[in-house]
Amino acid sequence: MSHHAAPTDRPLGVGILGAGPVTQAIHLPALARLRNLLEVRHIMDVDPAVASSVAARVGAASSTSVDQLLGDPGVDIVAICSPHQFHAEQVIAACRAGKKAVLCEKPFAMDAGEAGRISAVSAETGVPIVVGAMHSFDPGWLAAEQHWGDLPARVHTIRSSIVLPPNARFEDFATEIITRPVAGNVDYSDIEAIKGALQGGIMGLAIHDLPLVRRFTPDFGDVEVLHVSHVRPFGYAVSLRTPTRSIELRAVMNSTWKPEWTFEAIADDEALRIDFTPSYVQAGSAVATFSRGSETKTFGPYGHNGYEGEWRELAELARGTRQAPSAQALIDDLTFALDIARATVAAAAAGHAPAAHRAGVSA
Repeated sequence: MSHHAAPTDRPLGVGILGAGPVTQAIHLPALARLRNLLEVRHIMDVDPAVASSVAARVGAASSTSVDQLLGDPGVDIVAICSPHQFHAEQVIAACRAGKKAVLCEKPFAMDAGEAGRISAVSAETGVPIVVGAMHSFDPGWLAAEQHWGDLPARVHTIRSSIVLPPNARFEDFATEIITRPVAGNVDYSDIEAIKGALQGGIMGLAIHDLPLVRRFTPDFGDVEVLHVSHVRPFGYAVSLRTPTRSIELRAVMNSTWKPEWTFEAIADDEALRIDFTPSYVQAGSAVATFSRGSETKTFGPYGHNGYEGEWRELAELARGTRQAPSAQALIDDLTFALDIARATVAAAAAGHAPAAHRAGVSA
């Protein structure tokens, strides 16, 4: 590794590219609780007013230039929270600038080729990259991982189920992945609008759970979509299968049910259920429950959520006290998500006859 570990007595400096809702509502509150480890030193946004006002909240420098932030010697860790089409070039630039670690919001690349270039640069420069799939860093998930034994080999059914209130931030967050194809009212007769909504749903929302699904799907490279429904006003119901697994992905945004975000992995004699807190709520960790017969074992809740877990891991990576995640795993997570998004959109287009919105699809 070309760079040396930072001394552990002073906080590491954080620079953030992009000062939108994710930075303001998620990263700054998480970083505020980790002041002994991390300190926000520089915030860049293309809008100078946004950059300076958000930076002023945390006493950081601000700029409208990526190069200026990357050239700031006070910045050890770079967080990339810009629009997705800039992620790849910014991750590569941060690695080349000799930073100690990079956090990139999902998706970190738009295709497998771009992902391959990123991992090559990461390997060459020795700069570890973390992709912001916060559930993978949630202490509830990590506890499940420590206790599940051979469950991933025995599972036959995997489900991700998300119920969220339709607040504007969630909607922006869920659809940020494509250039605003669906504002407010989706024209349900327009297949392009439906395809856009489904693509945004998979790559903006389901993507948080797809790395978890993939851990229980050994044959994830061979995935087929059986059924797709666009759930109104915003959501999806997708049934998939691999040769050995059934996968159900469901989400709905409406104001009638209470928020719920669950991941389930079910085998013949045992099941794991993880209840996550909604993304934008700073509400502690997930709770993992293993059930076998009439016995249940519960882990959590713990004192922090996945966002804070993500930053704790970045601090350890930057100090060289933790091994970097495998670049191949990040590429596999991305290609799995892209494969599912592509197949979902294709299935929706193929099924967009008058019977496309079959009744009786519950979310």
